[in-house]
Amino acid sequence: VLCVLCVKDVVLSKGGRKWYPIGVTAYERIFEATVDSYGLITVAKAKEMGIRKDVLYKLVARGRLERVGHGLYKLACPMPYSEDYAPYAQSVALIGPEAYLYGESVLAMLHLAPTNPKMMFVATSVRVRKKLESGFVVLQNIPYSKVVYYEGIPSQPVADAIRSCFGTMMPDRLRQAIDEGVRKECLDASEARQLKKELNERNKEAQ
Repeated sequence: VLCVLCVKDVVLSKGGRKWYPIGVTAYERIFEATVDSYGLITVAKAKEMGIRKDVLYKLVARGRLERVGHGLYKLACPMPYSEDYAPYAQSVALIGPEAYLYGESVLAMLHLAPTNPKMMFVATSVRVRKKLESGFVVLQNIPYSKVVYYEGIPSQPVADAIRSCFGTMMPDRLRQAIDEGVRKECLDASEARQLKKELNERNKEAQ
C-alpha cells in the first residue's frame, strides 16, 4: 500500500523552481528523483527536496525504503536497472557526492578483466570521516578533473583506471583489460598502444 504523507510534507523544492501538487507523496517524489540513479537517495538530497529525515525513517518502517549506510537509502521496490551496476553506484553514493569509482572497480564494473570481487575501490576529493564496512578501499583527498560516467556512475576513465592498476594487477590481466577496452569501445587504438607501451616499460624497470 502506497504510503500517503500529510500535506505539510509537500513543499517547494530548493530554489523555488518547482511545486509538488497536493497529494503527491514524499515516496512518489523520491521515486521520480531516483528512477535514473539506481533508486538511491541521500539525506542531503532529500533535504533539498524538502523531505525531512523523519519522513525517511517512516518510509523505512513501512518497507518503502531500505537503509544502505550512513545517510544513504534506496527504494525497496524493484527498479528498471541492471543489478550488475547497482553495487558500484551504491558504493560511490555511500562515500559522498565528491566520490568516483577508481582503478580495479572500474575494470570490474565494465567486465574488462578479473579483479578481487570482495574489494571496492572508490576515490574522493575530500576527507571521509564516516565509518565504512570492510571491503572498501577509499583514496581520499584526490581531486580529479577527468571524471566520466559509465552507466550513470562517476568513474575514472578506463585508460586512467588501468594505469592506476600498474603494479597491483598482473600484467597479463592488464593486457586483457586493454584489449577488452578496445573491443568494447572504452579505449581507442592509440590509447591502447600507449598503455601497452607504458606497461612494458614498467615491467622492464621492475625486472
